[in-house]
Amino acid sequence: MVFVVSLPMVTTRLYASDEIEYFAYLRSLYFDRDVSFENEYRYFYDRNIARSAGFHETFLERETAAGRRVNYATMGSAVLWLPFYAAADAYTRATGTFEADGFSRPYISAVAYGSALYGFLAILLSIRAARLLLGHELRGSSILAGLAIWIGTPLLFYMYVAPGFAHACSAFAVALFVNVWLRVRERWSAKGASVLGLSVALMAMVREQDAFLALAPAVDFAWTALPAFVSGSPGSRLPVLRTAIVGVVAFLAGYTPQLLAYTALNGYPGPAEHVSRKMAWYSPHALQVLASPNHGFLLWTPLALIAMAGLLALRDTRMRRLLLLAAATQVYVAGSVASWTVAGAFGQRRFVCLTPILVIGLAAVWDRVRGRTRVPRLRPETARARWLRAAFGVAVVLCVWWNVALMALFGTRQMDRQRLELARNAYDAFVTIPLSAPSLAYRYLTDRESFYGPPPGESIR
Repeated sequence: MVFVVSLPMVTTRLYASDEIEYFAYLRSLYFDRDVSFENEYRYFYDRNIARSAGFHETFLERETAAGRRVNYATMGSAVLWLPFYAAADAYTRATGTFEADGFSRPYISAVAYGSALYGFLAILLSIRAARLLLGHELRGSSILAGLAIWIGTPLLFYMYVAPGFAHACSAFAVALFVNVWLRVRERWSAKGASVLGLSVALMAMVREQDAFLALAPAVDFAWTALPAFVSGSPGSRLPVLRTAIVGVVAFLAGYTPQLLAYTALNGYPGPAEHVSRKMAWYSPHALQVLASPNHGFLLWTPLALIAMAGLLALRDTRMRRLLLLAAATQVYVAGSVASWTVAGAFGQRRFVCLTPILVIGLAAVWDRVRGRTRVPRLRPETARARWLRAAFGVAVVLCVWWNVALMALFGTRQMDRQRLELARNAYDAFVTIPLSAPSLAYRYLTDRESFYGPPPGESIR
């Protein structure tokens, strides 16, 4: 019900080059049955929708080794959007009110609403994962944590303002993967490993960097199986080998469509060379991507700091370490990219994939603060505990508002989209935006197109 009510907030348009790349996969596979994107890129360029500098040179002049236009995206979002896109196609053909060309309003709207739904499902799955890990009796903490992460992180932006990016789909794929992992690790059967392998394949097809999260269940499996494998008899080792092999084979089978698409697009079963060239595998920007005053994840999204600290409150020592390892893989990957600042985008968007881990961490610390554990110093009847709960609640509310206010500043171009300016942004977030919030909300719902034009003096390329 909450999601349905929020549907009018979804922005049903594409404009950024990344969005167009992801959409091009969907439209080309559905209508043309290929991965040749010339006509898709031409459509957006000719209609002045693709406004970013260098779009023509990058997407309408460059060619891959296979003689096709480049595409740095993956096809996973297209796979997830496909049911919505097919429904839009059926509607368009049945009513005849729009051109059935794959580009008209129903098709774009289908992708936008699909992303928003996947983002909401990511929150629901993250709440479920928190309950599986922390205990089903902690339903209240998990729900509150899910709502706070939903509104207090860039996921909200990529569900409602820029749903054409892959990040809402990424959050869904990772949340699904985490739920599968938490179930499979109870027995580590071959059947469970196959489902886990397929979930990793989906995750990697949506965003390749997310595949690094699979290191956590791999270590978890080794942690469980290696002692028995080393000390056991040859007969007892076969089930371990079978489980591992089935999981790997399932991943490769699930990822095969992406490999085939890469081969047709680039001439080899891998991403464009430009992607690997901009990576430095010693991750020189790992600390900056977290704590840079202008671009750091924890500055853009301070709620993440509380949530990551909450992982330390997990009573399951192994899962605490594994979830921290999973989060560290994304810090490593994001810090390895030359474009680590993601300047021009809202927030450190590459960390949206950590949504389920953030929900788990925030639920864990929420539970501790509410005095639901046996830690004597956090007993709810003490004055210290009451003050702690109040301070924690205020901190969460401020972090959530910071995210919402930055969205407003970013959308109305009242901030530098290339970087944070903490003093100025903080003033505007807690003084300017509260005063203008009602008029901005009304404008967003009734005249959203007014947000899309360039600021005075800036021309559209």
